[in-house]
Amino acid sequence: MPTINIIQAVNDALRAEMKRDDRVVIMGEDVGKFGGVFRATQGLFQEFGSDRVFDTPLAEAGIIGCAIGMALYGLRPVPEIQFVDFIYPAFDQIVNEAAKMRYRSGGQFTCPMVIRAPSGGGIKGGLYHSQSPETYFIHTAGLKVVMPSNPYDAKGLLIASIRDDNPVIFLEPKSLYRAARGEVPEEVYVIELGKAKVVREGEDITVVTYGAMVRVALEAAETAAEEDQFSVEVIDMRTLLPYDIDTVIASVKKTSRVVIVHEAPRTCGFGAELSATISEKALLHLQAPIFRVTGFDIPFPYTFEHHYLPNETRILKALRDGMDF
Repeated sequence: MPTINIIQAVNDALRAEMKRDDRVVIMGEDVGKFGGVFRATQGLFQEFGSDRVFDTPLAEAGIIGCAIGMALYGLRPVPEIQFVDFIYPAFDQIVNEAAKMRYRSGGQFTCPMVIRAPSGGGIKGGLYHSQSPETYFIHTAGLKVVMPSNPYDAKGLLIASIRDDNPVIFLEPKSLYRAARGEVPEEVYVIELGKAKVVREGEDITVVTYGAMVRVALEAAETAAEEDQFSVEVIDMRTLLPYDIDTVIASVKKTSRVVIVHEAPRTCGFGAELSATISEKALLHLQAPIFRVTGFDIPFPYTFEHHYLPNETRILKALRDGMDF
């Protein structure tokens, strides 16, 4: 079984689905001969030609609007937004058209498309290349929102997303593109959307997280086990909409303590939704407040990126506060 990174896993998934289904097309800025700014589509133009892998103008509303039309006419487009920060010009097309198409047509039409976008910080991209806007889309009925944390999940979740009949926002943590490596089967496989994964078993406190923060949470969990002698369970949400609250609640009932970690801003972040739902469903099982370790409510900084992003020290403090309460 080959060991590859997330970029290679995404490329592998796209190639596999394009071979399987000739309705799958890729479009976006520089995705053709250039292979994408991160090389996620490298080689696909040469293999499948300009009818199925093609460059677009620098016009995100146009990219997504065209993709919606393609989806309604039977294709399965996979448009790439070069950085998720640039998705805002297409926001109206996503939330008012793609997300509502099934509902407004009474189920007569679906909009099967996957919007891929590199997300989050960690590469010194500054305020216009490091944002984490997942909550905007989690708030939108009719969308599915996915964020893998490793190459194995990236491939399986992307294949599942392309096969789904609903519009999917597929967010790729760019800081892990080449940093996260793992064994990935060469054959095609699917990871069901809407299912979280317990990536580390524990007994004393639960960390709920996703994307690039999974690796940081695991590092903090290992340190807590060595230095503090308590056992941390880590859950990777993987799919943010619909999200797997059952796996989270089962863990909370076991550990009775929770820390939620994400790099998006704190106010109205996905952690707030998780915290509210945990309180509604498992309040009497909690022995401490629900702690959140997140980005700050400021524009994403360039020089102080390492202060903005949640790190092992900040997560450890929350874990210790939860255990000491």
